[in-house]
Amino acid sequence: MAEIIVVGSLNADLVVKSPRFPQPGETISGEDLQIISGGKGANQAVAAARQGVDVTMIGRVGSDNFGAFLVENLKSNRVDTSRVIVDEAATGTAVILVDANGQNSIVLSPGANGKVSPADVDSASFLNSKLLLLQLEIPTPTVLRAAQKAREHGMTVLLNPAPAKSLPAELLANVDILIPNESELALLTGLPITDVSSAEVAAKEILKQGVKTVIVTLGSEGALLATGAQATQVGAYTVDVVDTTAAGDAFIGGFASKILTHSWSSPTPADAQESASYAKALEEAVRYGCACGALATTKFGAQPSLPTKAEVETFLNQYQ
Repeated sequence: MAEIIVVGSLNADLVVKSPRFPQPGETISGEDLQIISGGKGANQAVAAARQGVDVTMIGRVGSDNFGAFLVENLKSNRVDTSRVIVDEAATGTAVILVDANGQNSIVLSPGANGKVSPADVDSASFLNSKLLLLQLEIPTPTVLRAAQKAREHGMTVLLNPAPAKSLPAELLANVDILIPNESELALLTGLPITDVSSAEVAAKEILKQGVKTVIVTLGSEGALLATGAQATQVGAYTVDVVDTTAAGDAFIGGFASKILTHSWSSPTPADAQESASYAKALEEAVRYGCACGALATTKFGAQPSLPTKAEVETFLNQYQ
């Protein structure tokens, strides 16, 4: 099995650029419709694979043209699709508006993503895999079962709690690394997030629930890395923003790929020396993820915007 397993969603993104978001009841003109491969699960799978990591995708698509399109795109990015099931339901779709500032507004139709089941997870091999990536565009019981199975196999479990929703304590207790944005963190904790300091307070509340590490993505403010030992803000990279779609997924895929380059296999340091090494590895991976996320905003679309390893290394060389 691959180094990284992704259990999550595959969506066909129906994207229209418009000068601004319409008001309720208003009709405005936009540019031509584009159909682009997306879904948080598939995006993160491609983001990691483009960094040279072996990735397996577990999920479902419909038996329609969208489904075939999504699977072929994963294959073209060297993602193993042998565990992607073709379902009778329609393929998941996302209707996305992108305004002149590159900000987006998204409506999801889950389709086959809503049929991804614990049985799909149980039938897959997690043997010899190192890292599990999860999101919330599939049923929560399936996310929980995947986290439990990964823990049984000694894997590191990374959860991106998006779209934002309340989570059972049992799921958080099986998560090693949680990567929310500000609004997702606010929903999970019930605390207002207005700046880096308030994000740190909220992150520490999540740590009390069993999560080992919390990384809060802060957009133009970079990211906040919080562990039981300390909290560190990692700055963002300045770029010309075209479209923010999948920037968070690019961050996660880049972060996950970078973490795999370090020798430790589980975010539970055994001693002070290993703890220091762990902290350094996390910060390096967050910086790499920030670079991936920044580059993703410079191109239009979800998966088309995800950078390759060569692009990230070239970008980072400008800052050395």
